[in-house]
Amino acid sequence: MNTPIRLALDRTPNTNHTGFYVALAKGAYEEAGLAVEFIAPDQENYQTMPARRVAQSDAHLAITPSESVVSYQSNGIPLVAVATLLARDISAIMTLKESGISRPKELDGKVYASYGARYEEDLIRQLIQNDEGRGQFVAHKMPWSGIWRALLTREVDAAWFWLTWEGVKADIEGVELNQFLFDEYEIPYGYNPVLTGHRDWLTPNGDAVRKFLEATASGFRFAMKNPDEAARILMKTAKHSTLTDRNFVEQSQQMVSGYYLDGEGHWGLMHRPIWASFVSWMIRNRMLTDKDGEVIQKLDVDTLFTNEYLEGTPALIRW
Repeated sequence: MNTPIRLALDRTPNTNHTGFYVALAKGAYEEAGLAVEFIAPDQENYQTMPARRVAQSDAHLAITPSESVVSYQSNGIPLVAVATLLARDISAIMTLKESGISRPKELDGKVYASYGARYEEDLIRQLIQNDEGRGQFVAHKMPWSGIWRALLTREVDAAWFWLTWEGVKADIEGVELNQFLFDEYEIPYGYNPVLTGHRDWLTPNGDAVRKFLEATASGFRFAMKNPDEAARILMKTAKHSTLTDRNFVEQSQQMVSGYYLDGEGHWGLMHRPIWASFVSWMIRNRMLTDKDGEVIQKLDVDTLFTNEYLEGTPALIRW
């Protein structure tokens, strides 16, 4: 009997996830003795964040930003990142060029489309302040599925998007955007997204996790080498309404495939300095609090992530 693994996606299926769908379509999970199920957030109208599913044992693994791991650990729940999907962050805060909001400080008094994630508004506030603004804005919470349209219709003034998804969509649709990258405003943002699990499940299921990551790594390597074919596999396997425009999906795949592997050709491997810089920055800005609301002044970075389940993962594509 195959070992079940329920994976909670952070968004509807997209090119950040291609490696998972390639591994599924190519039979890599089945060959590894795994029965993998994907849980898309729109299945329950975005009511449950993926990290919460893992914390509540509703999913074995989840795709989350690194700050979700920080959030849960600071409240005593041992979520751990076991791999990064992308070698570095490729997201940005975006505004319409026609809005005239060309710098973060100009977001003061404006409406930001919030996903409702912990620390999200803190990050936006600090982004504005690092550009000599006050950091005062209106957070309008809404599901991810409606945020792009909300920006286009000026319901909101800014949103947090992927260069490789909404950025590509904007290029195709002729929408001109301003893009504010965190590192350009002295914010050492961490890995996003990462693959996250609960330590209490990871420890006794280490063999299954290693097999899952080995199969998944092969899927991402295939996508890196064969982006157009991988895009078609994603569309055919995920069968989601957001993946019907082949030209868009292929362009997105072409772009994101360059970010799957790090400079040494590894998929999933996380580097400690990136985690340490982000956590130290959060602590310096007094963002971290425990379950009692007390400010956290120290957090052991080595408890937040591990590369141990990636050890021995082949550096070659399997197909």
